[in-house]
Amino acid sequence: MKLTMLGTGHAVVTECYNTCFVLSENNRHFLVDGGGGSTILTQLKRAKINIGDIKTIFVTHKHIDHILGVVWMMRVLARYLAKEGAEDVYIYGHDEVIGLLRDMAEKLLQKNEVRSLDTKLHLVAVEDGETKTVLGHPVTFFDIHSTKAKQFGFTMHLKNGKKFTCAGDEPYNPECKPYVEGSQWLLHEAFCLYGDRERFQPYEKHHSTVKEACELAESLSIPNLVLWHTEDKNLSHRKELYTAEGKEYYHGNLLVPDDGEIIKL
Repeated sequence: MKLTMLGTGHAVVTECYNTCFVLSENNRHFLVDGGGGSTILTQLKRAKINIGDIKTIFVTHKHIDHILGVVWMMRVLARYLAKEGAEDVYIYGHDEVIGLLRDMAEKLLQKNEVRSLDTKLHLVAVEDGETKTVLGHPVTFFDIHSTKAKQFGFTMHLKNGKKFTCAGDEPYNPECKPYVEGSQWLLHEAFCLYGDRERFQPYEKHHSTVKEACELAESLSIPNLVLWHTEDKNLSHRKELYTAEGKEYYHGNLLVPDDGEIIKL
């Protein structure tokens, strides 16, 4: 299994793409979020990921920097699904996300593109705590108890016995401990450096800093921590700066990926 970071930035970045990623195994792909627009197609092309090999998509919540790219994916996927013998594609999300995607598809896409809905392109609402099989692995979706908009994260059990958890783009809520605890891999947002908190004001936006994310991972004994959903004002030095601050509070394997970076799980 490998993790490809298509985007690592927060909602209004201009120097990198919005946070979204792909989990891949045996040339099949699981896309999580789509960023804020058609650049998702560019990022997938750069990553050499064939859109036709994406069979499952999960949308965490309805904010535009996560959901709009999925509408573009639906448009392109409709063309693949029109081919004889094409495998069905499933898009998962909580009820609000699925309702919004359906509404946008019916209003924004062409009639021939909408035709695949519910026949080949399935929009599936999942509940808190519900488990589906993705890439042959059990994936459990959970409510992160967002303070802004209903949002789900997920945990995937890998074949090597390790647990991979995406905690969404808000600070960890202790109510999610049953899902996050025991994870070997944790993906957590870090809006900025703790030292830059007055400049970027992460707490007012319901986000955390590198310090808080690393303290959390340390307290839960998470061996591998991936930080993302960051600011982009010093992108060329983000990796070294975030790593340096994070290592003061966390002693595991700390990763601060750039767009397009691949991590082997």
